[in-house]
Amino acid sequence: MTERWNWRSAARCRTDDADELFVTGAQQREARMFCRSCPVRTECLAHALDEGVEFGVWGGMTERERRALLRTRPEVTSWHDLLTGARTAYYAADPDATPYEHTAAGLARAAEHAVAERTARRLSESA
Repeated sequence: MTERWNWRSAARCRTDDADELFVTGAQQREARMFCRSCPVRTECLAHALDEGVEFGVWGGMTERERRALLRTRPEVTSWHDLLTGARTAYYAADPDATPYEHTAAGLARAAEHAVAERTARRLSESA
């Protein structure tokens, strides 16, 4: 668990006023934009999803967006594993991709695609 917390030292918000990430309404858009260039956005989002963090913008997603994602994917037991795996697959598939060009929603879709591919491969191997 300690290793999973090491991302905080690289977080963009560690040196800024973190209170700006706990806002409502239109200010959430600014907070989300702030997260876009954070090098540990994926780990931050995974932490918020795995720990059930209810308030603030984490990993570029508002609490409402995180709740919606959790509702659509109740079977996920480790968002950390799912999202970091999806990020790895994303960059492996497109070596020319630049960091931060992915979005949290895009990573979730990439993870779903990776799961579907693994399932299809397993089914074809067992046939």
